Amino acid sequence: MLRSSFARAALAAAALCASFAAAAQDKVLNLYSARHYQTDEALYTDFTKATGIKINRVDADDAGLLARLRSEGASSPADVILLVDAARIIMADADGLFQPVKSSVLASRIPAQLRGKDDGQGSQWFGFSTRARVVVFNKATVKRDDVDTYEELADPKNKGKVCTRSGSHPYNLSLFGSMYEHLGAQKTEAWLKGVVDNMARAPKGGDTDQIKAVASGECGIALTNSYYLARLMRSEKPEDKAVVEKIEVVFPNQQSWGTHVNIAGGALAKHAKNREAGVKFLEYLSTNSAQAYFANGNNEYPVVPGVKVANPALDAMGAFKAELIPISVVGLNSIRVQQILDRVGYK
Repeated sequence: MLRSSFARAALAAAALCASFAAAAQDKVLNLYSARHYQTDEALYTDFTKATGIKINRVDADDAGLLARLRSEGASSPADVILLVDAARIIMADADGLFQPVKSSVLASRIPAQLRGKDDGQGSQWFGFSTRARVVVFNKATVKRDDVDTYEELADPKNKGKVCTRSGSHPYNLSLFGSMYEHLGAQKTEAWLKGVVDNMARAPKGGDTDQIKAVASGECGIALTNSYYLARLMRSEKPEDKAVVEKIEVVFPNQQSWGTHVNIAGGALAKHAKNREAGVKFLEYLSTNSAQAYFANGNNEYPVVPGVKVANPALDAMGAFKAELIPISVVGLNSIRVQQILDRVGYK
């Protein structure tokens, strides 16, 4: 009986060790994501099916994720960080929260202006989708020719017509950082002062709220990211269809530098414990299937040239000329422009 008990104990110990060994060999990726889109679930599922790598995900907004990374330091479990704005990506890069990735796949598929500078060790971050910062206008009260450039948002002819969300929101900061590069500091400040003078009401709400305000007549002109408009265009709700009927969209500055685009991007965390899995995931996001999903599932534009899109809303909005300023430059300018906002009273 004693030998039998020892045998059973030995077998149990062996089984326990085997289970620990198997667990240690499990492929895992710890993902910190600011992409709060339910449609992304298919992306993660497809990656796991293709690679066998399980994704453990932490969801929060950009600011929350970056604060968590800073507080965790070297003990952070994060392997990959996904963020949805250029300014926050550049800020995180400047804070040393990323590590470079040298990947021939990413270097060949992601355009240079949509990834971090490579000093020989690889890029610190990569853009995987873009959103255009477009102008929507009430087609009953505003003429397209009066809003086909960003500069015209500050023109006195549009006084009392402009609605925006907070000037300090990253989506607006990104646009303002772009204008800073095109116009210089002095002219950008004058432009922002003109936009404030033309406002129909104080900034409030999100981009969808601005679109609805244009449709209701509360204002005549608004800024929005393209994917918010595409969501309304694809909606089957009668109230959303009614909004879309009353508005039109314009891609600004088609005759000059092109429409501003912001990015959603990713990076390998500085203290990534599962580096190989992290690089595989970043490379996966550049595949044609993942790129098409960004477009068809979440109404974003692919960054990889030649990817076919099957999105009726994006098709209806049409092709456009995008600006080519490096996102890294836009992000740095976004930080500089915040002091200007205070001076011109852009809340």
